[in-house]
Amino acid sequence: MDATPDAEAPDWGPFGRPLFEDPEARALSRVGVVDVGSNSVRLVVFDGAARSPAYFYNEKIMCALGKGLSDTGRLNPEGRKRALAAIHRFQLLAHGMEATPLTAVATAAVREAEDGAEFVADVERVTGLKIHVIEGNQEALLSAQGVLLGWPGSYGLVCDIGGSSMELAEIAGGTVGKRETSPLGPLKLADVPGGKKGRKAFIKEHVAKLHEKLGEQRNRLFLVGGSWRAIARIDMDRLGYPLHVLHEYRMSAKAIRDTAAYIAEQDPDALRARCGISKDRMSLVPLASEVLTEVVRSFRPHDIAVSSYGIREGMLYRQMPQKLRDRDPLIEACRFAERKDARLPGFGRTLYEFIQPLFRSAKPERIRLVKAACLLHDVTWRAHPDYRAEVCFDNATRANLGGLKHSERVFLGLALLHRYRNKREGTHFEDLYDLIPPEDQLQAEVLGKAMRFGAMLWLDRNADIGELRWFPKKKVLELRLTEAAWPLFGEVAASRFASLAASLGAQTDIRLRA
Repeated sequence: MDATPDAEAPDWGPFGRPLFEDPEARALSRVGVVDVGSNSVRLVVFDGAARSPAYFYNEKIMCALGKGLSDTGRLNPEGRKRALAAIHRFQLLAHGMEATPLTAVATAAVREAEDGAEFVADVERVTGLKIHVIEGNQEALLSAQGVLLGWPGSYGLVCDIGGSSMELAEIAGGTVGKRETSPLGPLKLADVPGGKKGRKAFIKEHVAKLHEKLGEQRNRLFLVGGSWRAIARIDMDRLGYPLHVLHEYRMSAKAIRDTAAYIAEQDPDALRARCGISKDRMSLVPLASEVLTEVVRSFRPHDIAVSSYGIREGMLYRQMPQKLRDRDPLIEACRFAERKDARLPGFGRTLYEFIQPLFRSAKPERIRLVKAACLLHDVTWRAHPDYRAEVCFDNATRANLGGLKHSERVFLGLALLHRYRNKREGTHFEDLYDLIPPEDQLQAEVLGKAMRFGAMLWLDRNADIGELRWFPKKKVLELRLTEAAWPLFGEVAASRFASLAASLGAQTDIRLRA
């Protein structure tokens, strides 16, 4: 069957038509970027779903280029050697992956070091790669645009910490506003004289300057950078939090204070082993926690979210046409998955339209998850039937997807789990279910069972299979099948429909549509 989207087929309403046939989107199918930071050097190659980054390759080398920079004014000599070797490797890898030319940027350490230009020239001479040394406000812009890649239309303050600097940028309605940079990277803080007292005064002084320039910022605080992610991992460890996905992990101001105290009282080696943090990174975490505590105390955000997207994703975002930027990253990623892995690409839309009456009164954020589930309902069909439901849940909750809160990951995972089994008990994911309230667990069950039933009415991706009618006050679920679909309503389909009705507490009315 031809799986190419029909140009005349109806679109998904407010979500718009899929963009995979758009030449501008296809041109972004493989993009390689190199980020030469003060602490690490990283290559990321994005592939596939252009609007939602699929990480084809991701490698990081901890080089500590900025170590000792405050004292010597020069890049760390050993770090220079390691960074040059890493970039040479990255250039060769990218060529083999057909991800060249690479886009490469260097941040605070290289722009501040007196031998920074010399290092950039060495890299170009040895590898042929041109590194663009960006200013602090450009760094802040890229980090903020990386956040917008995952959260289109967000409001708040993006806080990106590197080894030698920390940048702040405000975002509102999908655009980046005021931006500021500061010398609050942990490698630089390690060289501040006066011990902890001197460091505390230094941090307080520079955060106060940032607050004065940026004004009140009481919306969400988005945390970008490896040191922030390490603190989030430790917060998860402190709380025994069951879903170890850093992107969109939420913390409160109190949690930041409590975790800073927790870090101070724990044995660093035992803590980093437990949380999977490298020794080099762990050495910076206590300093970074002092900065974060002061930032939160000064700006008083209403909540705090960890972003795995930052400068590298911002570099991808800058290469996107605006119409691609405006798309929902979750929906585009799910469309890509359906097109690539489903047995009948395009049937997800038919399934969505069929079960949508069950969610007629749902809010837009819930309808979005219903749509995503329908697109993903068949992408794990290759998994062994005994494990298919758990594979679905695992994929939804742990996949590298943007635009999903943790509670939404669990809702989506439960819906897909119920796509393949009636009961959710007896899996090794049960500790995650309580991240959403019981009423949402039931809604996910209804969605999953509706997809489980609807998948039995598999004709053509554009076929008219009939309609569901749901009367919640009367508790009546009506099924009106077309003549073409009626023969598909066999024993298994009837059993699945009965299971859906039972979850709704409904009586059923099944008829051939006139």
